[in-house]
Amino acid sequence: MKFLKSLTLCLALLAGTAGLTACGNTLHGAGQDIENAGEEVQDF
Repeated sequence: MKFLKSLTLCLALLAGTAGLTACGNTLHGAGQDIENAGEEVQDF
């Protein structure tokens, strides 16, 4: 029973970490897109 609780906790932490990493990559990409758009407006 204790093993099952430990395994569940480890899987939950792994899933949470993966979710945060994906979110961080998405925000980083959005920031780059906004920066590129701002540079295009300045060049216009």
